[in-house]
Formats: sequence, C-alpha cells, structure tokens
Amino acid sequence: MSEKSATALPIEIAGVPVGSGQRLYVIAGPCVLEDPDEMLRTAESLAATCRELGLGYCFKASYTKDNRTSGSSYRGPGLEEGLALLRRIGGAVGAPVLTDIHHPHEAAPVGEVAEVLQIPAFMCRQSSLLEAAAATGKVVNVKKGQFLAPEDMGHVARKLREAGCGRILLTERGSFFGYRDLTVDFRSIGVMRGLGCPVVFDATHSVQTPGSTGSTTGGRPELVPLLARCGLAAGSDALFLEVHPEPSRAKSDSGSQLPLEMFPDLIRRLAAWRDLYLEQEA
Repeated sequence: MSEKSATALPIEIAGVPVGSGQRLYVIAGPCVLEDPDEMLRTAESLAATCRELGLGYCFKASYTKDNRTSGSSYRGPGLEEGLALLRRIGGAVGAPVLTDIHHPHEAAPVGEVAEVLQIPAFMCRQSSLLEAAAATGKVVNVKKGQFLAPEDMGHVARKLREAGCGRILLTERGSFFGYRDLTVDFRSIGVMRGLGCPVVFDATHSVQTPGSTGSTTGGRPELVPLLARCGLAAGSDALFLEVHPEPSRAKSDSGSQLPLEMFPDLIRRLAAWRDLYLEQEA
C-alpha cells in the first residue's frame, strides 16, 4: 500500500471535518472527571487555544474508568453525574465532548450528551458494545487494542459500518512491548488510514508504563512531544492528549498526562507539523 493510497475519507464532528486534506483536529482533556469547576476551567483553556489557532477541538474526559490497576483507584463520578457535568462543559465552551463507554446499555444515554462515543482499547472487539455505539448515530472512536494488529481493525470498522455507523475514527495508542511497557509502530497509522477511516494518535497513553508503580500506571510524559510529531509525520489526522492542570495530583493517569501550561505552545508547534504534512501530501 502506497502512502498516497492510505487516505482517510473525512468525517464531521459537530460540523468540523476530520481526515485527509484537513487541518489538525484536537481531542484533549483530563483522563477522568474530577472537580467540576476545575474541569470547566481546563476545557475553557484548551478550547481557547484551539480556537485561536483555527483548529477543531473536542473535550474529552471519562465519567467512569473501568480499567484500573487497583480496585481502590478512583473511577470517576459515574454515569448520571458525569453526563450532567459533560453537558455543562460542552455547552459552556461551545465544544463537542467525547467520553468512553464500557457497557452496551450506556450508549444511548451517552449519545444524548456526547458527540463522540469512545470504545476503550481492551474492549475494541466487543461486538455488542460496537453495535450499541453505532445505533446512536454519533461518531464512534475505537482505540486499537494494545494486543491487536492494525490490519485487524478492519474487522472493527466493518462491524460498525454493518451496524449503521458512517462516522468512524480509529486510534493508535501503542502496543504491548513485553511487560509494563508500550511501543508505537507508526506503520499502523498508514494501515488504518488505508481502511478509509481518519486516524487519531493518542500521544499520552502511548507513553504509559502499565502497572509500573505497583498500584498505578506510570509513564514517560517527556516523550509526548516526540511521539506526537512522529504520529503527525506518519499521517495521523487528529491528536488525542490527556491534559491536566497539575498531573501529579490527577486522580487517574497522573504519570502520563500533559501539564495544561504546556498545551498552548505544544499544540501550536504540532499544528504546524500537520500543515507541513498537508503541503507535502498535496
């Protein structure tokens, strides 16, 4: 497959196109919903930066985190309270929201609030979950399992299309590299774009070291800018970044989130990388 053939037909998220020939799209926010006022301030800051740069933006945060290292780890405010907060944030900042679902029965209520329903990496092959997400008519973003070959995401995309989903995003978030480490095969971005779907590169989960601290997942956040540039050079259409005002006190993924203060300068430089890619692709 040549680079020219690896095209990702654009889809729209709240009217903003994402895919081949389009500028960088940004999905960013904290890992999990925490203090409501802080979450709103974070979303306002992220949205303002993207608006200034003329970039499409979607706020992300989870109402529940089901994949925890320890049973005592914070899991979030739950479905009802979490969706209320996501609705408040989306309305206040004028941006669509993304959140992940873990059970088929969550899809319908989440679809009433979120423009993008996300399928977690460990659950990317769950047919009933994919079908329920597709039934909402919303965008569905599926994270490629850390155990899965990129070619196998073709089966995932086919399940969604057969269930009526016409707007699909596929996300690269790293693959298991032995125990407690991840690596990124950037060939997967071209492979998944060849499936006809825009590809998102998750630059923060890709630097995780699962379970490395004993009871939580660690990471190497200093590598986020490097991997993000590589992902854009490989052709990813959007970036997924977990961002927190103070990662050291984040209640989830504290070892891999990007500090909010670093976001404006980093996303400005990354947008320029995407623009350069588009010039070379033309």
